[in-house]
Amino acid sequence: MSSKISFLRCFSLSLALLFSAATPAAEPLADAESTVNLAIERLLSSENLQIRGIEILAEQTVFEIYQDNDFNPFWTSESDILELLTLIEEAPDHGLDPDNYAVDELRRILSEQSRNPSVEIRAETEILLTESLLRYGYHRRLGKVKASSLDPDINYKRTTFLDQSPSVIFRQILAAPSMQEFIDLAAPSGPVYRRYQYWLQHYKELARAGGWPAVTEGPTLRLGDSDTRVAMIRARLAVTDDLSAGLDIRSNLFDEEVQAAVMAFQARHALTADGIVGKQTIAAMNVPIEQRIDQLRTSLERLRWVNQEAADTLVAVNIASFRAFFYENGQEAWATRAMVGKSYRRTPVFRGDIAYMEFNPTWTIPPTILRNDTLPAIKRDPGYLASKNIRVIDSNGNFVDPASVDWGRFSSGVPYTLRQEPGPDNALGTVKFIFPNDHFVFLHDTPHRELFDQPERAFSSGCIRIEDPLKLAELLLNDAERYPRSELEAIVRSRKTQRINLPEGIPVIIIYLTSDFDLNGNIMFLKDIYGRDQKVLDALNGPVVIDLPTAAGN
Repeated sequence: MSSKISFLRCFSLSLALLFSAATPAAEPLADAESTVNLAIERLLSSENLQIRGIEILAEQTVFEIYQDNDFNPFWTSESDILELLTLIEEAPDHGLDPDNYAVDELRRILSEQSRNPSVEIRAETEILLTESLLRYGYHRRLGKVKASSLDPDINYKRTTFLDQSPSVIFRQILAAPSMQEFIDLAAPSGPVYRRYQYWLQHYKELARAGGWPAVTEGPTLRLGDSDTRVAMIRARLAVTDDLSAGLDIRSNLFDEEVQAAVMAFQARHALTADGIVGKQTIAAMNVPIEQRIDQLRTSLERLRWVNQEAADTLVAVNIASFRAFFYENGQEAWATRAMVGKSYRRTPVFRGDIAYMEFNPTWTIPPTILRNDTLPAIKRDPGYLASKNIRVIDSNGNFVDPASVDWGRFSSGVPYTLRQEPGPDNALGTVKFIFPNDHFVFLHDTPHRELFDQPERAFSSGCIRIEDPLKLAELLLNDAERYPRSELEAIVRSRKTQRINLPEGIPVIIIYLTSDFDLNGNIMFLKDIYGRDQKVLDALNGPVVIDLPTAAGN
């Protein structure tokens, strides 16, 4: 922090000298400004423009910005330049890299301009400052990475601020009393984002202090054991405050305090919190702190992807944490455990709008599940369909006796519809929540509630199972007089299929964050169950690619 302040103070002095310097007598002010205009226009008229080795990625937008201003300079205020430099210097607070905004070249060219304010240098400085601000504003609002370029399923909203053109937004930023406040308005962060920022800063501080010591692998350790590796565990857990401050970190005894610390650590890393240190727990303890920092950075990036999805009321599902949330008035009002798709039937990341819910649903078995699961089960057990309350329906809508079908002659599919009727064994449970989408994914209940007790809950075929669906139905309906819990339970007991439409669609956002928070706000690190983090991290650390949306979005 002190080096940042020192740098900005030095630049403030240099800029003060620049802005107070008299214009050379041989070059009248009006002529000088006109010459700068011509230099800006000339530079921006060239193809594949680079300034001091920095490619101007938003070249068309930059051209439009200056064309609309008759190529007059914008960066004529010392305070504007200093504020931009401050924003760039604070980019790491968002998990972003200042080098993406040409910070070193800006330092050099501004320093050079303070000594030699020639027309050419002033024009280059002008364009580079504008490019840097566009990059920074773009990353804060939309993320550095265009999500759909990594995953075509992702359809989060992606628009400019108030659907205005980038050139209009640029002028508004410079005209605003504070660039920071304007960008915070255009790229809202919210309490969850700020909590991630806090933990990112905390883990960076731990890294600067040396991180944490490794724990040697070996036999499983538990309460009552005495081993030199226990002292390693104590030292490791003390760094992340799982072991209370002031406790002895040199003791080799695995006592109740160590057991409690291990359980806290396990809970924060989505492991079975049994207080026993086996291979999985040791592996989690030995993950480098740099990797944990990267998890926080990717989470911040993914949150930037969805910051335009903010709504007073919405449902969110974090695939990696196996949890679903209900937000009301912009605040988390309820959370529940969830199950998501298996690794080979992954739940997609996307957004939708819940349109209706269906109580006591039937379940038409999808072709993939029919081919891979149901058909083999029928061949193994002729009574399978009856035991699961599944009926066979021909193309004319008539029910067919399963015993009359030679199931052995089918290998990839059958010329029938297989439909499971409502009941305790129905795969969708008591209720499903439909948000129409191309993936045929929805939220639903499940008869296999025992699976919610597992720390990793990737059990479904892509849809999302939630632990307390009637509570979610209550929250979505928000009508205690017409639909109290007792009424919903009565509907379920009737075993009759009933559809209830919502007055208006409620957004549902499916995200993938491999870090999360417990009930106390402590950071949790989760398993990257689908192996998606590395692609995001590579793009986050890779070159800048500008793909500005139009005023109406893209």
